[in-house]
Amino acid sequence: MNELKFDFKDSLVLPIDLNLVEKNMMDEIDVLNNVVKNKNYEDYRSFINLPYDEESLNNIKKIIYEKKKLNPKYLIVIGIGGSNLGTTAIQEAILGKLYNELNPDIKILYADTVDSDIMSSIIQVIEPILQKGENIIINVISKSGSTTETIANSEIIVNLLKKYKKNFQDYVVVTSDKDSKLWELALEENFTLLEIPRKVVGRYSVFSAVGLFPLGLIGINIDLLLYGAKDIIRKSINKNLELNPAAKSASLIYIHYKRGRNIHNLFLFSPGMESIGRWYKQLMAESLGKEYNLKREHVFTGITPIVSIGSTDLHSMTQLYLAGPDDKFTTFVKIKHNRNILRVPKERIYSKLVKGIQEKKLQTLMTAVYKGVTKTFRNHKRPFMEVRINNKSEYAMGQFLQYKMIEMVYLGYLMDINPFNQPNVEEYKTETRKILERKKGD
Repeated sequence: MNELKFDFKDSLVLPIDLNLVEKNMMDEIDVLNNVVKNKNYEDYRSFINLPYDEESLNNIKKIIYEKKKLNPKYLIVIGIGGSNLGTTAIQEAILGKLYNELNPDIKILYADTVDSDIMSSIIQVIEPILQKGENIIINVISKSGSTTETIANSEIIVNLLKKYKKNFQDYVVVTSDKDSKLWELALEENFTLLEIPRKVVGRYSVFSAVGLFPLGLIGINIDLLLYGAKDIIRKSINKNLELNPAAKSASLIYIHYKRGRNIHNLFLFSPGMESIGRWYKQLMAESLGKEYNLKREHVFTGITPIVSIGSTDLHSMTQLYLAGPDDKFTTFVKIKHNRNILRVPKERIYSKLVKGIQEKKLQTLMTAVYKGVTKTFRNHKRPFMEVRINNKSEYAMGQFLQYKMIEMVYLGYLMDINPFNQPNVEEYKTETRKILERKKGD
């Protein structure tokens, strides 16, 4: 299988500085090796055991098989943050951002935030399907089981389903922590249940039922996805640091953070991977933005993630990246082979406008742009690293997302913070519930 390729030569970090930081991570690498060895979910790092969980995978496949027999026309994923960002990221990278427009067997819609216009549009799409007697599947995803936005949206969509289906329970799949309030409700309503291991945090949960059920239902090969994830786990817990890409990239990001570059730019040269950028923003922001360190000292620390798309953002952000403050470290991500090949036609009249593009593949043009950008960054001494991906296959996307999750664990260790909690996010949720409980009427 094709592997991710890493290039660190333009990081502007000396080997002696890199080695010092990498060696500090040996204890954490040992911990991760033990977590994988034990194959349980007793540690928050145990998200790395999800790709090896054959029992869970077989159960997910069984439910996918059962729900496909209902011949659904739409899958509605109701969840927010870690409950849907990973699924969206993989779906769009592999199947394309215009997937629904290509008339697949099962289309997919995401209901995340409580926006009445978006929810009304979703209803306008799926109600005619139900009126014709056809089927939909609703996948309600909430780790806590009490996410305000998710519960509100699921109530609306399930209520619509009830109008058209006497056995509406057959079309609802709930993914949650065992014994959460949502889990208990699902048992009462006889909904199909899928469990999220308690210590697997939402933003690290894409290779649990959270991502695998909806992705498998729309036809993505989840075996290959997990195969890629397992491949990069082996490399990313390697004690030979020269062969450990996650430890190396985490070290580089950390070194630049200590040098004042506290913004990390994930520059994706593939528009289809834009949602991977959204997933990564949550992963980095929630994992590293912390008020306290592990010693309970006030630190107000974090690295701000930003995402750029090539070549689109070259025409909006590059002026800042090259001429603005030197406060960013960039990871360029390049896809070698797209699924489709398109060439620019040979039209003599257009050759007067831009020379050298006639009859060339669009991928050749993108590669030329990419090389021009990295050379310019190099000339301006703006530090960066590169990840080269052969294609946007299940295997490759499994590798990439798993690699980024392990990278985040190492960054948390280096920064002496807990990369698995999000106490300040819980604050807004608590305040929201208080407001809603006090407020009467609309």
